[in-house]
Amino acid sequence: MHFAMMEAKNNVVMISGPAPGIGKSFVSVNFAAVMAKSGQKVLLVDADMRKGYLQQHFNLPWMNGLSDMLSGKQPIADVIKKTDIDSLDVITRGQVPPNPSELLMHARFSEFVDWATNEYDLVLIDTPPVLAVTDPSIVGALAGTTLMVGRFGKNTAKEIEVARHRFNMAGVEVKGFILNAVEKKASSSYGYGYYNYSYESDK
Repeated sequence: MHFAMMEAKNNVVMISGPAPGIGKSFVSVNFAAVMAKSGQKVLLVDADMRKGYLQQHFNLPWMNGLSDMLSGKQPIADVIKKTDIDSLDVITRGQVPPNPSELLMHARFSEFVDWATNEYDLVLIDTPPVLAVTDPSIVGALAGTTLMVGRFGKNTAKEIEVARHRFNMAGVEVKGFILNAVEKKASSSYGYGYYNYSYESDK
């Protein structure tokens, strides 16, 4: 990570994955906590405005979050939430919008990223699965470093390659891959599944 970010255009790290249910948000939360405890000022952003649940890890409300800021309902200062971890702030998903991708393409998002890079040592953005929606490709265009998470025994090599290709087609270079929940066994199964990513969300 250190060397990847040395060559990056900014201090924004996007964490995505090919499919739901791989522990991507778990990795994001723990990565943010480790970096904050090492002395860096960290902002963790839940950019999964459809089904994001980062707030549950910190016992925070989901309302007044990213979608509310991007839609112009809340200023940046009002959507930043403190956590029990020193130097770690969180922006939750906010109200589930009808048009998450359009909100991410709005100038407010790029302006927010510029602001965050100046205010924090590290900005971590957790996004939805890249094989389900276009949101990660939009976020990745603004992030200096993109990491992909996969789950051992669940994501196949073919699926991971398709996800990487999806990023490449959008001009986003994946700098690293995090294999989550590794078990001591070998898997030789290959394939590619399609995932339904519901717009419904628990509020």
